[in-house]
Amino acid sequence: MKVLVAEKIADSGVEMLKEHFDVKVKVGLSPEELVAEIPAYDALIVRSATKATREVIEAGVNLKIIGRAGVGVDNVDVQAATERGIIVCNAPTSNIVSAAEHTVALMLAQARSIPQAWASMRECKWERSKFTGAEVYEKTLAIFGLGRIGSLVAERARGLGMRVIGYDPYLTEDRAQAMGVELFADVDEVLSQADFITVHLPKTKETIGMFGPEQFALMKDGVRLVNTARGGIYRTEALEEALKSGKVASVAIDVFEVEPCTDSPLAAYENVILTPHLGASTAEAQDRAGEQIAEYVSAGLLGKMVPTAVNIAPVSPEVLDAVGPYIDVAETLGKMVAQMARHGLEALDIRFVGGLADVDTRILRTAVLKGLLSVVSAESVNFVNADYYAEQRGMEISEIRQSETLDYVSMITVCAKTPEEPLEIGATVMGKKNEPRLVSLYGFDLDMIPSEYMSFFIYEDRPGMIGKVGTILGANKINIAQMQVGRKKLHGTALMGINVDTPVPPETLETIVTEAGMEDAWSVEL
Repeated sequence: MKVLVAEKIADSGVEMLKEHFDVKVKVGLSPEELVAEIPAYDALIVRSATKATREVIEAGVNLKIIGRAGVGVDNVDVQAATERGIIVCNAPTSNIVSAAEHTVALMLAQARSIPQAWASMRECKWERSKFTGAEVYEKTLAIFGLGRIGSLVAERARGLGMRVIGYDPYLTEDRAQAMGVELFADVDEVLSQADFITVHLPKTKETIGMFGPEQFALMKDGVRLVNTARGGIYRTEALEEALKSGKVASVAIDVFEVEPCTDSPLAAYENVILTPHLGASTAEAQDRAGEQIAEYVSAGLLGKMVPTAVNIAPVSPEVLDAVGPYIDVAETLGKMVAQMARHGLEALDIRFVGGLADVDTRILRTAVLKGLLSVVSAESVNFVNADYYAEQRGMEISEIRQSETLDYVSMITVCAKTPEEPLEIGATVMGKKNEPRLVSLYGFDLDMIPSEYMSFFIYEDRPGMIGKVGTILGANKINIAQMQVGRKKLHGTALMGINVDTPVPPETLETIVTEAGMEDAWSVEL
């Protein structure tokens, strides 16, 4: 598969990609050149300058994933990508330390008028009294948005001896207490207490223009503001009036509604610090972004879960810790069902047993469907479009939760209702390495490691059956790696599962059925 890196990323990230893919780095392509170039590639990596527009995405007939080496995805048409089943991902944690440090730097730079003092010195002046500053010690910092960056700012502010208060409707009181932040449910309560205010909010209809004349009126006289999040959260005209009146003592802005920004009206004020979107501009953050996006793009191309995909149902880190080891297991079950249910599916029951019954399992349901549809569908199926294709096919899918389990801490069971006998397969993970195990099939107990090639046989339990299967496979130069046999009672029906090094052709499977007297047999390729 081929990856187009359209902007400069860390060399280490490019090298990671080259371990698995054909990588071309072509920086500075015009929109027209990108449209002409993209059809040959399976993945596109951009940063901020390159726009992955609908035109680019529709031209990318082989595209499977678009990665943005940074936090947002404003330069990617996510809707167009989703319509075509293309994963869009970013590197949201790559610059959080850099952004938090830049926030604190801008706060301190305001408090001590550092840029203004340096400008004065460059003019050969010595104006000590003009630049008398303010300590941040024991001052109140209000943080709007206590996500990854906001929480790091809070940690650093507490290290400076500041009182930290905050507003975030999605943060629990327990989490705020653990962070050392006094949480308030009302914006107005926060505004009236703050000596410094910093915003770390996403760009939404609610947050753009969030601070206008009414909010500035509620602030303390002499408040100082920082914005390293998204341009436009402070309304510029209202901010200018607050600067003129002295309500706002100073402000530091790193982000703008339109970038590059070279003509901000705020530049006319001596008590304003403007920086050209430097929040992520550290060598460490750039390297981290390149490495992270290389990791996630590789995962997407290899059919694995992409934890930062923005057009897949979000999975929190806590949920991912719980369900992550089962994602590949769920996909394996889907692939097996598709190959073993010969006469079609009438409905699909997915049962989450034990610990999995108590967590968000949406991504596991999607993984089962991805595995199943990747076998039966002509379309390219992934975590983005699996649920959509299942819905389009009118598949009847139910989820069942069972907290009690006798055998395993957690397991997944998929039951396919077919015109004949229902097909039920169960699996779990075991050990410190979370190794997958098939633990049940058609009601028979197993302990079988899934492999690329497997075959299963149901037969009347009698002596010599294992030898017959081994002899026929040996005659056809097919090596058995492992074998498992399960049965419900002595001299009843038994199930044999074998891992083999190469595929078992249909004619060889039929020979085993005929000569060994099998009741049924299946060959599976993962």
